[in-house]
Amino acid sequence: MIELKVDVDPAEVGFDAERLRRIDKHFDGYLERNLLPGYLAVVTRNGKVAHLAANGQRDIEAGLPVETDTIWRVYSMTKPVTSVAAMMLVEEGLIDLKDPISRWLPEFSEPRVFAGGSPVKMATVPATEPIRLWHLLTHTSGLTYGFHRTHPVDAVYRGAGFDWGTAPGLDLAGVSEAIARLPLLFQPGSEWNYSVATDILGRLVEVVSGQSLDTFFAERIFAPLGMHETGFQADPGALDRLAALYVPHPGTKAPLRHDEMGAVGRVTPSCFSGGGGLVSTAGDYHRFTQMLVRGGELDGVRLLGPRTMRLMATNHLPGGVDLETYGRTGFSEAPYHGFGFGLGFSVLDDPVKAKTLASAGEFAWGGAASTAFWVDPDEDVTVLFFTQLLPSSSYPIRVELRNLVYQALVD
Repeated sequence: MIELKVDVDPAEVGFDAERLRRIDKHFDGYLERNLLPGYLAVVTRNGKVAHLAANGQRDIEAGLPVETDTIWRVYSMTKPVTSVAAMMLVEEGLIDLKDPISRWLPEFSEPRVFAGGSPVKMATVPATEPIRLWHLLTHTSGLTYGFHRTHPVDAVYRGAGFDWGTAPGLDLAGVSEAIARLPLLFQPGSEWNYSVATDILGRLVEVVSGQSLDTFFAERIFAPLGMHETGFQADPGALDRLAALYVPHPGTKAPLRHDEMGAVGRVTPSCFSGGGGLVSTAGDYHRFTQMLVRGGELDGVRLLGPRTMRLMATNHLPGGVDLETYGRTGFSEAPYHGFGFGLGFSVLDDPVKAKTLASAGEFAWGGAASTAFWVDPDEDVTVLFFTQLLPSSSYPIRVELRNLVYQALVD
């Protein structure tokens, strides 16, 4: 178990300690208004933890507090891990960013694209461009999520069992085959749409590497980085540390326990979802972000080369446009003016356009239960936030946290 604690005087790494305590005050306000069950925030600079803020309950009904070793469902914070896995295979020469994925996943050999109609009666046309590896990494493949509920194809996904997660009972191979039978929203590479692309990317990692995704993660990423409490299921002996999952009560907004989805992380899943299946601790995910901010290396263990990390943290949207311009599906939990998308992360291109205190070059992502992280290579800052409230659009936590962290950075 990684012991996560403050290990530097904030002033030694350029933070004002009193200003950092505004983080605690702000999110304690959420608890006082009974809007969050509990939270944990971690602020790091130059590899040192400068601030830990934690309060509230990991399990309200059991009266169990949030602690530094609490286990969290990180949902889409799984995606950067899967993206790192794919880029490790690129570095090994086993696959190239421009390769059609049908080379390994023949079910995607003849994708068809939505051309009009309704979910019941839909017209499609052949794709003019194959889905390539970089399309999966950048969410420009034409795939979607059923929960978007903005397009007829989203409804087709829901009808096939793909709403918040993958269709029940399917393993990752079965998920890939089922998704391949569904139409694309648009021609690959022509737009951006947040999607199940990273689940398909996970299947690609399996086929190219010859290992199941859980085994690849465990042997090639988690063990080398010392992330021993991260996986697709919490250790049976640690289930009491797995936080309960909540949604806002439709009337009072108080955290309402969601035991159905709360089963995630308690049992071995049928599908190792590279898009959203992991549970982790703050200490473990801190190790992952430290590897990212250090250009792919941590404590003598190198997963990726620095040039690869720079490429991943560069906006790949055509013409360098932002997600608000190029993206089909927006996100209400955070505006994306000034943010592009790289190979697995959002990328901040223009802080002025984004109206943020953050640095250009910051890369980040978050999870459905309101977790979030970002990496700022320019300032050597990493930030983590954990809670368990679905959906992540409930409150503007990510925007607020950015302002709270950067207003405390004084040197």
